[in-house]
Amino acid sequence: MAFRADESVRNGFESIKNYLIPRDIEQNERVRSENKLLDLIDKYGPVVEGYPSWHPLVTNHDDECPVRFPSDLCGYKGLDHTKFLLNAFITCPYGDGQEIIDSVEALPYSSVATITAVRLDVQFYSSHANPILIYCNWNNLPVGDNMIPASLAIPLMLQKEVPCYEWATRGETWETMRPYFMGSPHGSRSSLFVNQETALTMKKVWNLLINTGMFGPIKVSNQ
Repeated sequence: MAFRADESVRNGFESIKNYLIPRDIEQNERVRSENKLLDLIDKYGPVVEGYPSWHPLVTNHDDECPVRFPSDLCGYKGLDHTKFLLNAFITCPYGDGQEIIDSVEALPYSSVATITAVRLDVQFYSSHANPILIYCNWNNLPVGDNMIPASLAIPLMLQKEVPCYEWATRGETWETMRPYFMGSPHGSRSSLFVNQETALTMKKVWNLLINTGMFGPIKVSNQ
C-alpha cells in the first residue's frame, strides 16, 4: 500500500485525540485540551508512531541495538501514557512528574539539538494525570519546515551506524533498516520525518556502506 502522508497525519490526530483527551472532565476543559493539542501539533509536527534511530529524542543511549521509542534506555525516567509527535512527545504520569523533568535536565549536551521538558496546564489522558511535554529544539532545522533535511539526517544516521562495524556480523539491507532510518509511519521512499529526496539519498549512502562489507556479509531474508 502506498504511503499517504495526509492520511497518516489525519489518522494520527484522531488516535492521539482519542487517547489524550479525557472523557471524565467538563466540556470547557475538553475544549482547552483539544486546542492545546492542536497548538502542540502545529509547533512540533504531526503524530508519529516511532522515531528514526538517529533522532535526538532517542539517541542518548549506549545500547548496541537501535532505539526508536523514548524510554529509560534514552535517559528518561518515569514516562507513562506517552504519545509521540515529530519533534516532541507528551507523557502523562499520575505523580508530579518531577523525575521526568530532572532526567531531561540531566541529559548530556548535544550540538545538534536541545531537549527540554515543561509541564502542561491542561488535562491529558486523565483528570488525575500531570502531563509533561518533552520537545526537541533543533539548532539548524530550516524555519517553518518540520521535514528533517539530508544535511542533518545523513550525518546523524552515520554517527549512529558507522561505529557498529566493530561488532556487527551482518550488513542489514535498506528494506530492513527503513523504519530505523525514516521513522514510522513510512513508505518505501518517504515518511513524516524525511522527504523522498532525503530518503533516496539515505538509501544510496546505506547501500554504499553495506556493500563495502564493513558490517559483514549482507543479510538476506532466509538467513
